Amino acid sequence: MKLRLGMIGGGQGAFIGAVHRIAARMDDEYELVCGAFSSNPEKAKASGLLLGLSPDRVYTSYKELIEKEKQLPEDERVQVISIVTPNHLHFEPAKLALENGFHVILDKPMTFSLAEAKELEKVVKASGKRFCLTHTYTGYPMVKEARQLVAEGKLGKIRKVHVEYPQGWLSTFLEGEDNKQASWRTDPTKSGIAGAMGDIGTHAFNLAEYVSGLQVTKICADINIVVEGRKLDDDGAALLKFNNGASGVLIATQVAAGDENNIKVRVYGEQGGLEWQQDNANTLLLKLLDKPAEILRTGTGYLSSYAMHNTRVPAGHPEGYLEAFANLYRNFALSINADIAGKPAEKEWLDYPGIDDGIRGMAFVENVIASGKSDVKWTDFEI
Repeated sequence: MKLRLGMIGGGQGAFIGAVHRIAARMDDEYELVCGAFSSNPEKAKASGLLLGLSPDRVYTSYKELIEKEKQLPEDERVQVISIVTPNHLHFEPAKLALENGFHVILDKPMTFSLAEAKELEKVVKASGKRFCLTHTYTGYPMVKEARQLVAEGKLGKIRKVHVEYPQGWLSTFLEGEDNKQASWRTDPTKSGIAGAMGDIGTHAFNLAEYVSGLQVTKICADINIVVEGRKLDDDGAALLKFNNGASGVLIATQVAAGDENNIKVRVYGEQGGLEWQQDNANTLLLKLLDKPAEILRTGTGYLSSYAMHNTRVPAGHPEGYLEAFANLYRNFALSINADIAGKPAEKEWLDYPGIDDGIRGMAFVENVIASGKSDVKWTDFEI
């Protein structure tokens, strides 16, 4: 049965709102029934009209949406609320939605600050509702396969993790040209204390911990503002230490002119390594000592149940960003429907980012910026 979905933010012209809606529709697990797409009443109503919603379920604020939806009969009201606003408008809508009995899907990074993240963690636990954070890249089948290979000990004890996310779209002062995406992402009142490290560094950090199965314990960062006049970092790198003694390198930059979104992760253990990159997302390279390198491909029968569950088409058909995003939505829906049916959710369904990932992501933001500013470069990763 389709879950009734509502959306906060994501109105006309908003890139990520459209992505969330495509992801929600892909597997027919949701029906969009309401939204507060903009604080501008005219834009909110126009967005709802374009999406075919009933005018009486198009709201002009998240408070109005939650208040009025809660008054509807249980079999009509929204069940899941997707929040796709800028960072400074994550915490309050998520908190209110959870406190009023709605499941929440929230765009990353989770909150404006680590303090807000810790408070939201309390709310999630008290609510008894499910919470999903959209770290998209963990939704790729071959990323899940990489994680399983590491967990099964295929590489032996992990020694080295290398993750990078190069973008070039902020190589010029776009925020000075009335570019909406650039304007809020480089504004500390909307983005928080980090620019590139908050926007894409959190993705790289999450991917490193997700695939390796390890946690960062120490960090040594170099944080830069390259474009003159910019208020937040647009470039940076960090050395990492993990809880098993492994070392790592994380690079996140938005001034790599000519680069797009080729996030890449490499993990090396005592017995071999593996490599995945978004530009060739259907392929996972496995390199074991004294053996020829293996090319593992999406949609093939030799993959783990986690990779197979998150694959929709036969081998050779490319699955990309939208499908990975949709995997998060589908796994979240399957888990909720299992709860409704009074049945345990399958382990593959529960493999979506949640509150713990959000806490660690915000801790990364604060620790990497603090290390970048500190004269004592190696600092403990504190939460």
